[in-house]
Amino acid sequence: MTSIVIGVDGGGSRTRVLVADEHGSVLGSAEGLGCAVRPGEAEHSAEVIAGFVRDALASCGLEDATPRVLYAGVAGVGREPEREALRQALASRELAEEVVVRPDAAVALDDAFGDGPGILLIAGTGSVAFGRGPAGAESRCGGWGQLCGDEGGGFWIGRRALSVVTAASDGREPDTALVGALLTAAEVNEPAELIAWAAAASPAQIASLASVVVSTAETGDLRANAILSLAAEELVLHVSTLAKQLFQDERAACPVALAGGLLAPGSALRRRVEHRLKSAVPGAELRAEEVRPVRGAVRGALRAMGMVG
Repeated sequence: MTSIVIGVDGGGSRTRVLVADEHGSVLGSAEGLGCAVRPGEAEHSAEVIAGFVRDALASCGLEDATPRVLYAGVAGVGREPEREALRQALASRELAEEVVVRPDAAVALDDAFGDGPGILLIAGTGSVAFGRGPAGAESRCGGWGQLCGDEGGGFWIGRRALSVVTAASDGREPDTALVGALLTAAEVNEPAELIAWAAAASPAQIASLASVVVSTAETGDLRANAILSLAAEELVLHVSTLAKQLFQDERAACPVALAGGLLAPGSALRRRVEHRLKSAVPGAELRAEEVRPVRGAVRGALRAMGMVG
């Protein structure tokens, strides 16, 4: 029987799984809620991933098959302790003969540039940039999590929107359409009710407020636009930092790719980031092709089998 592999892209809001054969042809897939790893919660993330792996295998009639490699790119495993904890949790479930766990940005970089140089900026629930220089050196910027960083990501935007709404309710800031928009999104009647809502909300729910900020900004609201502009500045700073580290100068030619739900082609935040890159990172050569991290995970699995260079 042909060997099969599993590629996983696990973010804060979405998990995507592909089943592929030894030639990289996709046989099945599944997707659903996010599986990003939070400190001490690797078992929970592993259980989410395991469920979608089983669904993906079932989608192509391979429920009883044992894949050669499960290659998972997951948010929240930038540090070795979290990465190893998830690897062990997945291995204990006997989902594949071999389990490899990498940061989500690493598999996305694989899809964007293969083994070549480039900088990948990701903005979804969180944010991170990952790059590889002309000599093969790799580095990352950001990705410090919702409490310490993730500037420009969905949670960061949602958190700031909540602050703007409470400040406007106090009279510390001018009126903004964000007040009504966020109350509607949270399904509450008064700003004071946002306290309990935010305390009970998951990171993905807070991050979902980013879409409210975008739609409100498009109506011309000044505060919503200010949040998006600041988010773009923060995201571009990630790219600028890596351009200096890996390409010596932000004016040097460097391929740049954008990924993540907030930076989807044509999105409001992507347009702002692209515009700002022109002046902040003059050497940026923006890739127009869509980046699919789960495809990069499949490539990593095939590499682990020795099927690609």
